Amino acid sequence: MTGAGGRIAAALRGLPRMLREDLWTAPVDPVPPMGAPGSPVWRPAFGMLLTLVVTVLGVWHVPDLVPHGAAVPEYVVLLVVSQALALLTGMWHPLYAWWASLALMVVSVRITAYAMTPGELYPWTGPEIALQGTALFLLALRVRPRRAGLALVLSLLAGLSAGSTTRPHHYSLYVAALVLFTAVVIGAALRALRVARTELVEQSELTEEERARRTLLEERNRIARELHDVVAHHMSVISIQAQVAPHLVENPSDELRENLTGIRENAVEALAELRRVLGVLRSEDAVADGLRHAPQPTLERLDELIGKVRSAGITVTAETTGRRRPLPPGVELSAFRIVQEALSNVLRHAPGARARVQVGYHSAAVTVRVTNTAPASPGRSTGGGGHGLLGMRERTAMLGGDLTHGPTPGGGFEVVATLPLEELS
Repeated sequence: MTGAGGRIAAALRGLPRMLREDLWTAPVDPVPPMGAPGSPVWRPAFGMLLTLVVTVLGVWHVPDLVPHGAAVPEYVVLLVVSQALALLTGMWHPLYAWWASLALMVVSVRITAYAMTPGELYPWTGPEIALQGTALFLLALRVRPRRAGLALVLSLLAGLSAGSTTRPHHYSLYVAALVLFTAVVIGAALRALRVARTELVEQSELTEEERARRTLLEERNRIARELHDVVAHHMSVISIQAQVAPHLVENPSDELRENLTGIRENAVEALAELRRVLGVLRSEDAVADGLRHAPQPTLERLDELIGKVRSAGITVTAETTGRRRPLPPGVELSAFRIVQEALSNVLRHAPGARARVQVGYHSAAVTVRVTNTAPASPGRSTGGGGHGLLGMRERTAMLGGDLTHGPTPGGGFEVVATLPLEELS
């Protein structure tokens, strides 16, 4: 009992602070900018509707504040206008607008008591219920349900207290409680829907970013595996040539033998280190394990690739400009992979389109251009799109080249990669 009593006493001591924070100092949810996740598209229409509702309620409320047939005093007009402005302010500052509406409601109850006739709703008239319900609805849209519930209780207590000190006619507590409770529930439900929608959009964006990052890492691993094969091949050739070279020279000098031995030893050591660092990438890929000893593709196999795409139902034409010549292995491999990925995108996203592959050999660079016409039917959506372009961009950037891509007139698409040769020659 002592422990339970202590917790109750502590809760009671903290109650004023909780009420002050929930009903005054704690901030409300910010209004999301137009177009942002969670921003209601009907917000401008809601503002105009609220203005119309407030105007109607104000005009409806005036007869309740003056005796039948009497002139409308200036203070009544001021009270009605203040209540209307308080509700309109609730779109930006709902907490302070509710407090202002609550205070004006108490004043309205005191004035209404002398103008009411027996049998009418009291202390809340119909307009007062609607005005206070609108204030609570705007508040529930922007605060946690607990805070909106506290505001609801305080509104009912304030109305009941204000009406108990005047001459009662017909208490409208049950009607007011039902309407105000309904307003709070609807506002809280709409807020929960907005919060859930915002979180869903943010989570979708995070998922898409994670997917793009994972795709990028997978493509980098693939590039690393392929470059491992290329570099390992050349290091092996260097080692073998350095070992054979002394036998091709008649009476090689000791200095030549020593240099060739050093070259071979350095090549073998570099090859072993390369295999230790990058070889693990292959062991993580079951498909790559099955192709461990397969040679990496070059542009010599471009016709074979185009033939496979044609067999899948895509019309592909190929064109080569310039003098065809061997390229550095990394450039050959990257050019082939860019064409391969671009044609794969045509298969996925542009069924029925015609594709064109152009390879241009220049003195300082090789260019690869893949274009396609508009698809004959909608392509298969991948939920994010554009991930294949990440790999092309990585390969181009690795070689110090440039990649451009985008739609073409007529609904097609184009990918152009420029791979320099000077820095790698």
